[in-house]
Amino acid sequence: MFKRILIANRGEIAVRVIRTCKSLGIETVVVYSEADQDALHVKKADHAFLIGPPKVSESYLNIDKIIEVAKESQAEAIHPGYGLLSENPEFARRCAEEKIIFIGPSVELIELMGKKVAARKAMKNAGFPIVPGTDSPVADVEEAIVAAGAIGYPVMLKASSGGGGIGMQLVENDEQLIKAFASNQKRAQMFFGNDEMFLEKSIDEARHIEVQILADQYGRVLHLWERDCSVQRRNQKVIEESPSPFIDEALRNELGKLAVTAARALGYTNAGTIECLVDQEKQIFFLEMNTRLQVEHPVTEEVTGLDLVEWQIRVAAGEKLQFGQEEIKRDGHAIEARIYAEDPKTFYPSPGTITKLRKPYASHIRHEYGVEEGSVVTPFYDPMIAKLIVKGTTRLEAIGRMQEALADYQIEGIKTNIPMLQEIFRHSSFKLGEVTTGFVGEHYKKG
Repeated sequence: MFKRILIANRGEIAVRVIRTCKSLGIETVVVYSEADQDALHVKKADHAFLIGPPKVSESYLNIDKIIEVAKESQAEAIHPGYGLLSENPEFARRCAEEKIIFIGPSVELIELMGKKVAARKAMKNAGFPIVPGTDSPVADVEEAIVAAGAIGYPVMLKASSGGGGIGMQLVENDEQLIKAFASNQKRAQMFFGNDEMFLEKSIDEARHIEVQILADQYGRVLHLWERDCSVQRRNQKVIEESPSPFIDEALRNELGKLAVTAARALGYTNAGTIECLVDQEKQIFFLEMNTRLQVEHPVTEEVTGLDLVEWQIRVAAGEKLQFGQEEIKRDGHAIEARIYAEDPKTFYPSPGTITKLRKPYASHIRHEYGVEEGSVVTPFYDPMIAKLIVKGTTRLEAIGRMQEALADYQIEGIKTNIPMLQEIFRHSSFKLGEVTTGFVGEHYKKG
């Protein structure tokens, strides 16, 4: 087992990884920017190193500096969290060159799954159904128009190296596609250093369902059931739950089998997530594979009783998974709500100082947070500041507990999306489990 791990991230995920490391007796090293010198992850870690100014490209994305800190601190491994460098193959490659264990899959798989068109081909070859779309990036808007005509509108215009809804847009005709193409190319180049775009058919009334995968270095590949992440705003998830209220046992088993077969065919190791769209006829379509820990991993942990960060670390350290598929049980229902520092009327970020923070506490409530009272939420980073997770024996009980918890949550000094979350949990469509990916756009036309 490792003695010291560097966490190449910030905020609530850095705090989350620190917690598991402490439980395993592993020392933690974190990096921070000038804007984060008083951040909670800096206070919680055993060692902290300043790596640059607030601008993310000069701090948390500075591969050379992070590797330098890892070597200086004698960290044996690096946990990338999610976002930032977590799916950057160059970062994983540098770790390998410096003999530092990267807690994640191989460089080759990160690279493959990071190229969405190549990932589509690989998953299709592995037997996973894919959304109809282009088999290669479209060279320009003229080629995109021809491809959209062949696929049939509406289509999703997507960045080949994208993620988090960046560089992605629904277009319903040639005029919208012409308007969207250049702007999304620009965003893709800015965020991912790659402006290649491709098209996929838009699946109407779809559910966003994902399957958690865990695989060791000895050929054992397991699935940890599914999560439903259909409540999204601007193509970013807001609420996640497990199990999905839409999935029956037959489809649940089919999804798990498809995911395990595909991951095994790819030679996948460590934790990963296969994201899918499921239409009203319960047809499954591959969307993308995330080669990292997911923001929504706590709901899987709550229903399975497994610590995913712990098993990420153990697998990276060369340990075998100590359980089989039949031993991974589901217990109850878990729901996660992402707490964003944003204006609930516009979805725009709301930076500022948190003057009051009172979190609800109960045995069925779990918090993942990277802030405390007095913390400054800066405009430099993602506005998600915390996650609220509840568990119930049934889905309705979990929803009731989430409503109570949100009512007791007090954050002052900044605006948050808590009012919108409360509206969603009160909505009859959510309570009935009928929410699809278009729900927030249809009912909360803001921004």
